[in-house]
Amino acid sequence: MSTNILRTADGWWVVRGDRAVPVPTKAVTTAEILADRTAVGEAARSPEEGVPVAELTPLSPVTNPCRVVAQMVNYRSHARDSGFTGAIPPTFFRKASASLSGPEDAIVRPAHVKLLDYEVELGLVIGAPLPVGTVVGEEGLPAFVAGLVVANDVSARDVQLTKTQFYESKSYPTFTPTGPYLALLDAVDFTRLLDLRLKLSVNRVPRQDRTLADMIVHPAQALTLLARFQPLGPGDLLLTGTPGGTALKAPPKAVEKISALLPPAVKWKAFFRSQSRNPRYLREGDVVTATVATPDGRIDLGEQRTAVTGAE
Repeated sequence: MSTNILRTADGWWVVRGDRAVPVPTKAVTTAEILADRTAVGEAARSPEEGVPVAELTPLSPVTNPCRVVAQMVNYRSHARDSGFTGAIPPTFFRKASASLSGPEDAIVRPAHVKLLDYEVELGLVIGAPLPVGTVVGEEGLPAFVAGLVVANDVSARDVQLTKTQFYESKSYPTFTPTGPYLALLDAVDFTRLLDLRLKLSVNRVPRQDRTLADMIVHPAQALTLLARFQPLGPGDLLLTGTPGGTALKAPPKAVEKISALLPPAVKWKAFFRSQSRNPRYLREGDVVTATVATPDGRIDLGEQRTAVTGAE
């Protein structure tokens, strides 16, 4: 069964129900705690009662610096929302690890960003070196993936679309809330991945809700494709895409055909005018809640709850 751990300013903790037991380790980084599974096991078996989880302030269980890589358009529902038809080539992009933030930290909207969007994602935390050229089979996935986290791939759509710039639009500080838990998986847990359900709500209104069965490229294949050119190591993070339900959606076909006839400057002006009226984009004061879990709770990555604020 998976073991949930969390990180605070005081160190690492094993979560047992509504209480947490400190891990007797000197590990500071995610890579170091993954290498000290003996200490994690000691905490899991400890007779100590621990402290209430509610009294702890969780930090991101994925520590900075690390590699943060993400998959683009990897759920069928998101592909439909984005206007894609036919086969979609697997595509990856990088995010700055400085964008990592805790599961209760505010999402800070930069002053120039008007179209702030959300994307709940399952994060794979790498547990062993993945050299270039590695082929990962379904049965071999546990050899490379140590655990799972909830992540929110926050996106500045006006930057992303006008500059076709994923790195900048998704890398501002606080644009990758992660956690609360890092779920360390047993080999048998990997057979349940497709049962995981991703949910995201804004101000308690559901926006996204899909299982991994909606995925286009599954984790083992994604790692194999990524390893053609990108090595990964312990503590690195792969975000595996988001389901449909984001604020950004492709315009209807009729609108798309008409806009194709317009000069680029006129087209973008019309597009952003219409998007500015879209109430689904995040605004200051909004609260975003995200979860990833199996229906039976065998794998439960905890609840991420982040408020949106403006830059000071």
